[in-house]
Amino acid sequence: MKHHAGRVELICGSMFSGKTEELIRRLRRAEIAKQQVQVFKPALDDRHDEKTVASHSGNGIKAVAVASAAEIPAKLASDVTVVGIDEVQFFDAEIVNLVNDLADRGLRIIMAGLDVDFRGEPFGMMPQLLCTAEYVDKLHAICMVCGEEACRTQRLVDKRPAYYDDPIILVGAAEAYEPRCREHHEVPRR
Repeated sequence: MKHHAGRVELICGSMFSGKTEELIRRLRRAEIAKQQVQVFKPALDDRHDEKTVASHSGNGIKAVAVASAAEIPAKLASDVTVVGIDEVQFFDAEIVNLVNDLADRGLRIIMAGLDVDFRGEPFGMMPQLLCTAEYVDKLHAICMVCGEEACRTQRLVDKRPAYYDDPIILVGAAEAYEPRCREHHEVPRR
């Protein structure tokens, strides 16, 4: 089933907020509706199987790992009407044009990613994607310090907050990150 008009949906928020879970839920609903779905993920996200996008709760969906946004068109099946992209913050600038071009062709694009990095600053191409998407959902986790809503991702090195000048990208999960609210998010040397 082809869509009448393409669109771009973006699910964002901190780590452990349920972004990938929501992405998988929407993609499964598209499959139930007999729509042809294909999912992509950045090759550098090696936390799980190379051929799976998986949530922290263990739900997963088959995916194609790509090194850059430019690889997606060549790997996109001709009958696909719904494209899922996880960890979209890791993609290069080409991702913005790509998802808009695909939506212009009538495809539904559903993406999930971190809106801010561990410093609390906009992550990669997320500002451009947030501005050009038709639908944006910002999810929140629970702060591991106070139990309030968490909007940030705290990177921890030896159980201490990472420094501002540490590398932006460090793929990891609960061993290196935890959700925090604005008040309890710490970035030494900022």
